[in-house]
Amino acid sequence: MTLDDADVHALVRRLVTEGALTGVTLSRPRRSDPSRPSRITVAPVEVGNALRYRFTAHRVTRTTDENLLPDAAVLRLVGLLETDFRQGLFQAVDADWQVLTGRGKPTILRRAPSRPATTLVHDRTKRRLLPEGTPVPFLVELGVMTPAGKVRASRYDKFRQVNRFLELVEDILPSLPPGRLRIVDFGSGRSYLTFALHHLFTEIHGREVEIVGLDLRADVVDECEQLARRVGADGLRFEVGDIAGYAALAGTDLVVSLHACDTATDDALDRAVRAAVPVILAVPCCQHELMPQLENEALRPLLRHGILRERLAAEVTDAARAHLLGAVGYDVQVVEFIELEHTSKNVLLRAVLRPGRDRDKTFAEYRAFAVALGIDPALGRLLADRLPQ
Repeated sequence: MTLDDADVHALVRRLVTEGALTGVTLSRPRRSDPSRPSRITVAPVEVGNALRYRFTAHRVTRTTDENLLPDAAVLRLVGLLETDFRQGLFQAVDADWQVLTGRGKPTILRRAPSRPATTLVHDRTKRRLLPEGTPVPFLVELGVMTPAGKVRASRYDKFRQVNRFLELVEDILPSLPPGRLRIVDFGSGRSYLTFALHHLFTEIHGREVEIVGLDLRADVVDECEQLARRVGADGLRFEVGDIAGYAALAGTDLVVSLHACDTATDDALDRAVRAAVPVILAVPCCQHELMPQLENEALRPLLRHGILRERLAAEVTDAARAHLLGAVGYDVQVVEFIELEHTSKNVLLRAVLRPGRDRDKTFAEYRAFAVALGIDPALGRLLADRLPQ
């Protein structure tokens, strides 16, 4: 239904004053500015035995928190939707409300509740989607937790990594369609994060899913299949297969590519683009393709040093991928990710399909960038027939 600003204000005030609000995510900023938050999340918290709403502003390099009284929270939420963000997901006890405030009148869509209840916690408590002290079957099986839910000291980094990944997935929930979700994880490996995705959507959000983990190693796939059956992960399966040859992406809502080596990441992105997958999450691994290609007279003092050339090649590769995805219709964010086991890469490419975006301008910027550095990336060659001419 189409509503006006007064209706948005009334909805927000009702959810807050009735104590029904369990969470908010404001996304799709109206302006691209690295100094401003890319999203804001809101949660009810208890501070000194009184209700407050904690606003967490997420920027590229840091997050900041602010606690507001209910009336101030209402005004802040409405104001942010009017001036800073085009989309808000309001999670409540009885329903989810998606507020779209682009051009024209605001639109409010009602959906089934994805977070029907919440427990107020003191503001000093660290919030995690997978809290300590609560056993999670797949983390117990993988040795991250004890059967009582205690995180093993030697696996605490892995526990933090899984939670960080789920935080980044939470950001894109408003961009996923309602109903049953189909997800493909290219190069799933031991599948910590594949199982985490299943847990997030099924146990935390109550969604039905079909998740396919694809890997080249038959023994690893067999281990993951056995684990999925032991923990009762309905809708999750693993297959032996090659990314470049995978052709079963029709109807897929989310593609994940974690640690696909060198140009295997490009194969995953190409497969996803050709299937018009709405959301792509990619954490690149080693990136060697562009190292020998880089050539720029002004950068010669940097490029003559191997270690610096390698670091620059990784950054250039990710920048090129982000712009190429933009040139075929995606909004792309390059966000910081906690370093994962077996790799020093801590960058995640998060791409959401936006058919109306300005592809020509993005592609022109990419071409100028590529010419200046003398590069011809694999993804550009793979997507040549999809790029603006």
